[in-house]
Amino acid sequence: MNKAELIDAIAGEAGLSKADAKKALDAFVSATGAALKKGDRISLVGFGSFSVSKREARTGRNPQTGKEIKIAAKNVVRFKAGAELSGAVN
Repeated sequence: MNKAELIDAIAGEAGLSKADAKKALDAFVSATGAALKKGDRISLVGFGSFSVSKREARTGRNPQTGKEIKIAAKNVVRFKAGAELSGAVN
């Protein structure tokens, strides 16, 4: 499912126009990104939670040459599915 299909699904489920559904989705993505950038955790009961964790610097290997390379430390976004979402998928 791409963004346009998601907007169509939200509009259909919530009885909104596609323009309103797009605004709602964009607002959710923006607010989620801003909260994660600050280091906050976002928890949606039944759906799951988004959090940021730090990945330490490490040494990797270039698969073409076999030469060791340094991989910089960075923050990564994690998602843990909630019980209802996991149950719906399985």
